Amino acid sequence: MLLKELSEARGVSGNEAAVRELLLKAVENTIDKHCIDALGNLLCLKKARKPAANPAAPQKVLITAHMDEVGLIISGFNADGTLRYEKVGGIDNRMLLSKQVLVGEKAVPGVIGYRPIHLIGRSGIEKVADMSQTAIDIGASSRDAAAKLVQLGDYVTFRTSFEVLTEDGLRTAKGKALDDRVGCAELAEALEGEYAFDLYAAFTTQEEVGLRGARVAGYSINPDVAVALEGTVCDDLPKERDRDLSPVTELGKGPAISFRDGSVICDRRLVTLFSETAEQQGIPYQYKRGAVGGTDAGALHLVREGVPAAVLSVPCRYIHAPVSIVSLQDFDNAARLLKAALTKLEGGLEA
Repeated sequence: MLLKELSEARGVSGNEAAVRELLLKAVENTIDKHCIDALGNLLCLKKARKPAANPAAPQKVLITAHMDEVGLIISGFNADGTLRYEKVGGIDNRMLLSKQVLVGEKAVPGVIGYRPIHLIGRSGIEKVADMSQTAIDIGASSRDAAAKLVQLGDYVTFRTSFEVLTEDGLRTAKGKALDDRVGCAELAEALEGEYAFDLYAAFTTQEEVGLRGARVAGYSINPDVAVALEGTVCDDLPKERDRDLSPVTELGKGPAISFRDGSVICDRRLVTLFSETAEQQGIPYQYKRGAVGGTDAGALHLVREGVPAAVLSVPCRYIHAPVSIVSLQDFDNAARLLKAALTKLEGGLEA
């Protein structure tokens, strides 16, 4: 299962090579050419397989999904052999305590250590943890011993395996980096289709630290239309009864179509294209409620003279955490909707 391989691959922002290798192997028989640019983006081209019915339809369509995940980077050694670290991407400090991690290319196992509850006291329990007092414990007994196993600048990923939790109902699965390995797997599947335009697939780098790969890829390709695929916020757990808070997305309700997020106001024609296609094809979908987070579309829509852009997402519970949960049903429906919308896009965008 490609999604399992991608989820378990280690690829913190700036270190996406392992993910890129998996994706190139997955798509190499469905594309006409590819290249790896200076930022490490994997740029693939599938040329038009049939003539365009509408001369005014887009000729170059770009779909992106980012390869990178949030994680940590080693910034120093302590005398007792533990490791200092910094965050890469947006991670809530509370998610880090006592988590298992893998450090560097050798995948050295470790634990993010913190004082036990017995030593914190009641006042300490009621406060947010002081992250300056945490460290990664790899079992080394000294600075020199740790330095033989780990180097400064080594990346750190969460030690999380992918697992299908249930085949009933929502068909849920858990894993790390589902933001945005769900989008990567979805895009790989879309490349199996045949379209009346040149389809560019950009598996991008460094999205979690500023949409950097997408900015470079968009400028290079200069598309007529762009779509970003994402794993997005899902906050459908129970809330206080006296507060009427609609979740941003809900698990099992289908892929999420965005009107906007924190980085882009989506092209309304593309929003309509996705929603109408879903209804015509009988694919469940939902709108993303709330302009939270940013996506590759934030960089893509500002390329050169501007590009119509949209975002299609798979809801992910516990996003930017050591483990997330998705509905495989939502994932399958997102892949179906993307391919169907691309086929409909061959007729052009309505004014």
